[in-house]
Amino acid sequence: MALLNLLFVLVAAVVAVALAGYGFGQLTERGEPPALLRALGALAGAVAAALCAWGLLIIVGAVVTAQDGGTDSAPPQSCRTAGWWERHQRGVEIVDYSVSYLPLGFVCETSGGGSYDNGDVPGYLNPALLGFALAGAGCVISAGYVSEMRARRQHKDRAGEAQ
Repeated sequence: MALLNLLFVLVAAVVAVALAGYGFGQLTERGEPPALLRALGALAGAVAAALCAWGLLIIVGAVVTAQDGGTDSAPPQSCRTAGWWERHQRGVEIVDYSVSYLPLGFVCETSGGGSYDNGDVPGYLNPALLGFALAGAGCVISAGYVSEMRARRQHKDRAGEAQ
C-alpha cells in the first residue's frame, strides 16, 4: 500500500509542476481576461495538487510506521493517539487501519466497529485542498464562459456587417 501511495504522491507532484508551468506561461501572454483566468485556474490547481501530494506523503509516513513489524508493533504506532491506552484498558482494541483519500486521512479501526482519524494530516489541509480545487475549476469555467461570450459577440457583429 505504501508503494501505491508513493505513486500517487509522484503523480500529484508532477501534475502540480505541470500546472504551475502552464499557469506561469499563460501569465506571460496577452493580458486578456480568458488567458488570465486560465492562468489563475492552473495556478490554483497547482496549489491543490501540491497540497494533495503533501497530504499523501504524510499518509505514506503513517502507513510505513503502521506496517513496521517487530517488537511493539501491535497496535500500530500510527494509531497510538492520545487516550489509546485508556481505550485499551476498557477493552476497545485497535484492530486495523485504512487510508481515506476523500478526505485525506489515516483511519484507525477499533474492535467495537468504530473508527477514528489519527490526526496526522493537518486539519486545514483538506479544506484548503478543496478550496483551491474549486477556485481553479471556477476560473477555468469562467475563462470558457468569457471566451464563448466574446465569440458570440464577434459572430453577431460579423453577421450584422454582412447584411
